[in-house]
Amino acid sequence: MEFKRSDINRSIDLAKEVIKHFDMYLPPFGYWTCEECRRAGKEYDEIRNCMLGWDVTDFGSEDFNNIGRTLFTVRNGKLKNPFYPKEYAEKILIDPENQRAPAHYHRSKREDIICRKGGNILVQLTQTDEDGNPSKKSFLVQKDGCTIKLAAGSILRLKPGESINIPPRTIHQFWGEEGTGYEIDGIRYTVSSEISSVCDDWNDNVFLEGYGDRFPDIEENEERRYYLCNEYPAAIESHL
Repeated sequence: MEFKRSDINRSIDLAKEVIKHFDMYLPPFGYWTCEECRRAGKEYDEIRNCMLGWDVTDFGSEDFNNIGRTLFTVRNGKLKNPFYPKEYAEKILIDPENQRAPAHYHRSKREDIICRKGGNILVQLTQTDEDGNPSKKSFLVQKDGCTIKLAAGSILRLKPGESINIPPRTIHQFWGEEGTGYEIDGIRYTVSSEISSVCDDWNDNVFLEGYGDRFPDIEENEERRYYLCNEYPAAIESHL
């Protein structure tokens, strides 16, 4: 089943409802309509060029409910561009029960995954070998200031407030634990966040499950209600 604009619209509507329920807030551009996006001048080019804002994807899986992600990038830099010198990124992620990204690692990005609100987050970790394949060796990670030793493929449970640091070249998946979180229409939702070095989705991701189309084609089966972070129209003029 091809990824549809209706999936995106509904996912962002749900994300905004979950965020509001937990008394959290997005920056102003998180609430822009499509018309407000089109009117935004060049003074907002950081949003466009650093791919801030809504990001909904099924990674080409055609199975969004199980392999997919809805997130909002709050801040990010841009590698090798001195105009955007931030060395860090922050994302807010909506975690339905059992929905996850494909197993993947990053060549250079280091990230903290923090369980923020709702239920629990389950995180599965495996280190890679020199060739980028899953390693069977145990390894060390930092969890809330404590160094712990994990066996390959270990699954950690993060309760609200808890976090795990994921080094580069560490294969990972994480998802909302079944039966925990805020319920909407029979599905429970948790909110997590990612604090990391600069995110470069075009060049830094390595997926291991045969799919990993970070920005897949979309079937336009209904009117767009939101621009995704890779879809913004160019600014027409500057208001500076």
